[in-house]
Amino acid sequence: MDIAIPFEHGGNIYKAVRQKNNTRFIDYSANINPLGLASNVRAAIVSSIEDIIHYPDPDAHDLKIALSKFYQIDAAGLTLGNGAVELLYVLCHVIKPQRALVFAPSFSEYERAARACGANVEYGYLDESKDYTINLAEIIPQLKKIDIVFIGNPNNPTGTLTTNRQLEPFIAAAKQENCLVVIDESFIDFLPEDQHYSCRQFVHHYSNLIILHSLTKFYAIPGLRLGFTLSSPYIANLLHAAKDPWNVNTLAQIAGVAALSSLDYQAKTKEVVQLAKERFFADLCAIKNIKCYQPTVNFILLNLEKAGMTAAELKYLLFNKGILIRDCSNYPGLSPYDIRLAVKLPEQNSIILAALKELLKDGKSS
Repeated sequence: MDIAIPFEHGGNIYKAVRQKNNTRFIDYSANINPLGLASNVRAAIVSSIEDIIHYPDPDAHDLKIALSKFYQIDAAGLTLGNGAVELLYVLCHVIKPQRALVFAPSFSEYERAARACGANVEYGYLDESKDYTINLAEIIPQLKKIDIVFIGNPNNPTGTLTTNRQLEPFIAAAKQENCLVVIDESFIDFLPEDQHYSCRQFVHHYSNLIILHSLTKFYAIPGLRLGFTLSSPYIANLLHAAKDPWNVNTLAQIAGVAALSSLDYQAKTKEVVQLAKERFFADLCAIKNIKCYQPTVNFILLNLEKAGMTAAELKYLLFNKGILIRDCSNYPGLSPYDIRLAVKLPEQNSIILAALKELLKDGKSS
């Protein structure tokens, strides 16, 4: 049996602080809303501190109702998780797939969750020359030999998007082969509009479709851990039976309800991130010897090969300047020269832009 190997993620600010004697870091390695906590979410958490003397609501009733209303989905198909990643593992342990398909590059926890339950994992390598777009029609013939397939939409770390019109025939073909399709929409809230991309509306028609969704990134609450799956009620019942009944803590549930009511915060986030992303991308493209891939949400994939510097080397140099980035060399399908940067506010983005211009001005190899 394949063993899930350790995989280092971005966002480990604690380790960085320990390594650098309590230095204050600017973290571009984790793709979190740069606006930080919404004021009403902060107030809801603070005012609910006394509630932690009680067990969390095992039904997450109020949060499920809020999610159902906000996304216009059936609450009977919702399963709440201590972050979306927890539900990946619960799902795989319940379904016990023998063969999983993971696109490469993509979020590493798809593979680790599949391997954790003993599945053999196959890669569907994405073509760099085509900006890592997913060719779904090419994959359909493989579905006869696959039990579960994972698709990030938008995909992390490439940022590539696939429309729901492109995805629906693939989901239908997978259903014919009794293959589950997990579509991870954890970054979809950052899109100005998602009606052409989200597959939420297909769940009632395709019993093999499972939508994975994180709330921690858009609402800047990764330390609380909060996510959900949307599936058929049958799969939702399987997940509920397999998970810890109190897996979503009281403060996370309260924060989630407050976050979904933060309409001004949601609108401001989309506007601010969209403008910051476009400006950041243009400024990065202007730096000599960097290849930038077109972003769709709040992160940007870069390649440093022409600069003659590896991701690990740049990461080390920036670390010593109090800046964290995501070295993407451990993603299957990426190279030792690939990095990912989170989109922050313009004044924060200017800090790493200045550092990159200094470090890469001539290219290491010149």
